[in-house]
Amino acid sequence: MSPATVPATELPPPTPDATPVVALRNVAVGFDGPPVFENVSFSVAPAETRILLGPAGVGKSVLLKLILGLLRPLEGSVELFGEEISDKPEEKLFPLRARAGMVFQEGALFDSLTVRDNVAYQLIQEGVRDEEIDTRVHDALRFVGLEETFDLFPSSLSGGMRRRVAIARALINQPDLILYDSPTGGLDPVTCETIIELIVKQRDVRATPSLLVTHRLQDAFTLCTHRYSSEEGRMVPLPEGQINLNTTFLMLDDGHLIFDGSLHDLVYSQDPFVREFLE
Repeated sequence: MSPATVPATELPPPTPDATPVVALRNVAVGFDGPPVFENVSFSVAPAETRILLGPAGVGKSVLLKLILGLLRPLEGSVELFGEEISDKPEEKLFPLRARAGMVFQEGALFDSLTVRDNVAYQLIQEGVRDEEIDTRVHDALRFVGLEETFDLFPSSLSGGMRRRVAIARALINQPDLILYDSPTGGLDPVTCETIIELIVKQRDVRATPSLLVTHRLQDAFTLCTHRYSSEEGRMVPLPEGQINLNTTFLMLDDGHLIFDGSLHDLVYSQDPFVREFLE
């Protein structure tokens, strides 16, 4: 997509909220070598979808682990649902993590479990009754268009179907936040569009805030320039001259956050790394 094709007139931005769902402030992370990143600050507002762009190895997945408290920052603070989690004990992180849905790279399904048990994994651990589990799993699978896979094993599903089951698992508890780690990685273009359509559907029908990690510009542009039509039951383009300001961009390079803004701002950015990445 060239700058000339990006609409300059945008839809109204989301209503500001005093408490972000996620907030990172001056965060630094490192392991044995140089810092993976440092002085990173951004937030995710209620009903906002943020797309984290960048090539492999810049720390995009590390940020997701930070948000869930699976990693601790060397410096700075991480807030999840308004609570500082940087030094919170592990047992106190469990109820916060339960409010977030995670779609892992490659789906990360358990091959020894049926689709039903994969989707219901958290509910089973919580001791929810079988009747309620079945109802909620059917609802989640219906949302991703795979209700017929209820009793199947992942080995009988295509790569795209496995990824859709992973999305259903992330949605099972109607989370307050969804984290997507490269949800279209390794998929063919047609299947990628199916996955992005589900993400657009979740954004527009349930208005769940989310953070999506990807290196695929086409996925990112589609999220900004399309909406889900409940009347037509599919994703449709926004009218010419509109983009969705509920969907915004972040970009990492060389350990720093170098971009935070809208699609329009991204395409017209003069930052050399942003220009190179887009081209």
